[in-house]
Amino acid sequence: MTRLFTYATIAVCLGATATLAVSNRNVNQNLNAEARLATDGAFRDGLYLGKLAAKHGQPLCPAVGRWSSERDRSLFTAGYRRGYDETLAIADAETRSEIE
Repeated sequence: MTRLFTYATIAVCLGATATLAVSNRNVNQNLNAEARLATDGAFRDGLYLGKLAAKHGQPLCPAVGRWSSERDRSLFTAGYRRGYDETLAIADAETRSEIE
């Protein structure tokens, strides 16, 4: 009976360790993806121009012609949308807090 309990305890510990290892890897992958975006020129350019467009009340219209490759165009668009949406969300939150 003691052996069965010992084996069960070992199995549970190994399972928990494996679960934590897989969970930690997913977190690291997300952090690596964000780090790559933060250092990509097309994404950062889009982020900056999206923030400016939202601050000045311009419509959501990214100028993707600035970038020649399809990868850079998609990263620019992703950054533009993120910057635009984040700026509008911040402005909306500030407006709500002023009303309340």
